[in-house]
Amino acid sequence: MHRRDLLQRLATHRTDFPDEASFTRRARDFVAAHTDCFHRELMPQHVTASTWVVNPARDHALLLHHGKHHRWFQPGGHADGDADVVRVALREVQEETGLHPDAIRLVDDSVFDVDIHTIPDDPHAPPHQHLDVRFLVEADDHLPVPGNEESHEVRWVPLEAISRYNNTRSIWRMVEKTRRLRHRPV
Repeated sequence: MHRRDLLQRLATHRTDFPDEASFTRRARDFVAAHTDCFHRELMPQHVTASTWVVNPARDHALLLHHGKHHRWFQPGGHADGDADVVRVALREVQEETGLHPDAIRLVDDSVFDVDIHTIPDDPHAPPHQHLDVRFLVEADDHLPVPGNEESHEVRWVPLEAISRYNNTRSIWRMVEKTRRLRHRPV
């Protein structure tokens, strides 16, 4: 797999959100300019992949309380050199939630959301930016979600309560997209 796949996905991604449109253009330019964009060692930014996990009714999303950052986020992480961002996103959701791969359904392999956010300084890396490419997945909210050592907790959260866990524009945008999906089949 080559970064051409991600460039194609970014080129065809459409959004009604001006901030996300800007992130998408910036991510596309960055990926085109950096052959090593999938490596976390590339500073001050690199590509990551994540999933927005919804239940079949699309009225809840799965959030995890990140052990390192002590905040609630969607599952996701570093590509570690893997240019297949869909595979990275699915691997991360399995690892971070503890859900069996058969319990996770990729709703669509097109990009669901693009975000660029700053990761603060920590003992392992200076402040840097994640160019996060997100995919929509579905999982049964009745299944146990054991999590792993990277998270303090993993929890299904009603859409209307998500802002109490994370009120960033990035998360709000995915909640809003999910609300829109509830009015049309995917």
